Amino acid sequence: MTPEQAAPGSVEAVVVYDGHLLLVDVPGGWGLPSGVPEPAESPQATAARLVYELTGYPVDGSSPLDPRGSAVVCQLLTQDPSGDGRLTPEQLRWVRFAEAIGAGGLPESVRVHLEGHTPV
Repeated sequence: MTPEQAAPGSVEAVVVYDGHLLLVDVPGGWGLPSGVPEPAESPQATAARLVYELTGYPVDGSSPLDPRGSAVVCQLLTQDPSGDGRLTPEQLRWVRFAEAIGAGGLPESVRVHLEGHTPV
């Protein structure tokens, strides 16, 4: 989801594993898993919940990338999704950080984070 597509107040989950970023099928292409917090839900909890609901992957939403918490880095807790996600395997894509950065459309804070963590 590009910054222009993200709904106001939404949280984008930056799910990383072994130099790869998780993207999901969104209208117009591929984007970060994104959703709106439930009442009194922290950005970290929102990111972990929405990733699990969409993909079935349990993650630890641990590191907000900006003061508003609109993007949260999530560490993958297991390589095997539960099968409870709403999206099919065809609607999920793992891409190398460099590919995600090169494709554009990522929020600035996400791009900067990935650039700082891209293997050389």
